[in-house]
Amino acid sequence: MKKQLFFAHCGGPQGKPGQGSYDFVQWLRESLGEEFQIHAPVIEDPDAPTYEMWKMMLDRELCSLNGDVLLIGHSLGGSVLVKYLSERKCQFITAGLFLVAAPWWGSGGWDANEFSLKTDRQKHFLKQNLIHIYHCTDDSVVPLLHAKLYKKMFPGAFLHELTGHDHVFAEGLPLLVEHIRSIHHNQQTKERFEDDKNTGK
Repeated sequence: MKKQLFFAHCGGPQGKPGQGSYDFVQWLRESLGEEFQIHAPVIEDPDAPTYEMWKMMLDRELCSLNGDVLLIGHSLGGSVLVKYLSERKCQFITAGLFLVAAPWWGSGGWDANEFSLKTDRQKHFLKQNLIHIYHCTDDSVVPLLHAKLYKKMFPGAFLHELTGHDHVFAEGLPLLVEHIRSIHHNQQTKERFEDDKNTGK
């Protein structure tokens, strides 16, 4: 059975090479291969995104997933996933949450109340999720400070400060694939152990 991976895209057009998260998603498909099924739906109007658009799409798309699911949020998509998961209960298990160049909305970051986190709802979310944060030290769009604010909110998260100024990651992010494969391998090992235990081996 293929490992389920859900990708939340950045803002802006997403339909062809050179636009938004398009190249990043294609690189992930090629790098991860057939072991993984990548779901990468696009919201109704990526040029003028609202949280309500995201919430409607996530309510629809995520309900079709079950078992252990890996979640990747690129730029705005990362912000949206954190907010959505902190406020909604999902039927699947979040095996890992990967935030790539995600902007922080609220105090110290950018001003847009509809995307900001409700801080009183974070404790349960933090305890239940493995979080990796990736951000270039000289990101050309979102300052590194935003990643550090996520790290402050989620002290158990892993912050990976990358050299350079990349934001769209059209040529990929090998460290992300390395971490995804590591989680997948650990999960497979755990499942084999449980199978052997149940069969008395």
